[in-house]
Amino acid sequence: MVGISQENVRTSLYAEVTARVIAQLEQGRLPWVQPWEETACDCTMPHNAGTGRAYSGINILILWAAVVAGGYRSQRWLTFRQAQAVGGGVRKGEKGTTVCYADRFTPKDEQVRALDDGREARTAASSFGRM
Repeated sequence: MVGISQENVRTSLYAEVTARVIAQLEQGRLPWVQPWEETACDCTMPHNAGTGRAYSGINILILWAAVVAGGYRSQRWLTFRQAQAVGGGVRKGEKGTTVCYADRFTPKDEQVRALDDGREARTAASSFGRM
């Protein structure tokens, strides 16, 4: 993403998600309430089909909305590379769904302070925008 700062990507993602939630609320739907017919979708909590890791936070709403909009029958998700790695592919014309990737890290100054204080270092959350 040449020329686009992580802050702009993050702001863009947040604005997009906020606009979707507001649009659904204006239509009288609550995006956090199961909007689909259970018999048409094995709609459990979204998770990565390759790693088994469950999605959390705002990604749950993003992926639930994608299931409804795309008419998908599952909440198993893969990146393009993960699909290729297991011998799969992506249907022609299919588009990806943007999720917010966040991870935890320990800042170097916190590591130093913790070592000086004789305690375990605290981690911090870091959001990296698009996946």
